[in-house]
Amino acid sequence: MLAGSGHSVTVIEQDPRMLDRLGEGHGCRTVVGNGLDEDVMEAAGIREADAFFTVTRGDNTNLMAAQIAQLRFKVARVCAKVNDPLRAAEYRKLGVLCISPNLLTAGMMQSWLLEEPFRSVDSYNELEEVEKVT
Repeated sequence: MLAGSGHSVTVIEQDPRMLDRLGEGHGCRTVVGNGLDEDVMEAAGIREADAFFTVTRGDNTNLMAAQIAQLRFKVARVCAKVNDPLRAAEYRKLGVLCISPNLLTAGMMQSWLLEEPFRSVDSYNELEEVEKVT
């Protein structure tokens, strides 16, 4: 979506076959390698990056990559997909935007069911907010 709106996007993927899932004409630059490897991150252009997203299936990998981007390469905006809402809350305190898909989905489903207007992503993403509403 970012590439489609004119932004420069680089995708790092270990398995080159998975890059086919991007589809034709995705407009992204691709780098094959381990996203935790600093040399791979540099080859992907992290030193010039305005933002860094880490969206693997593993919380540990995402949180480590986020920390490397934030602390080693000083990327100003870092966002990680984190399934465990408790861990996400702790990393948010360190300045990493953590999106917890399970909280987001559950919160939106609750709003839909109760016929309430959808709230901001942040309000669904905060474990404390979810506990107040349930």
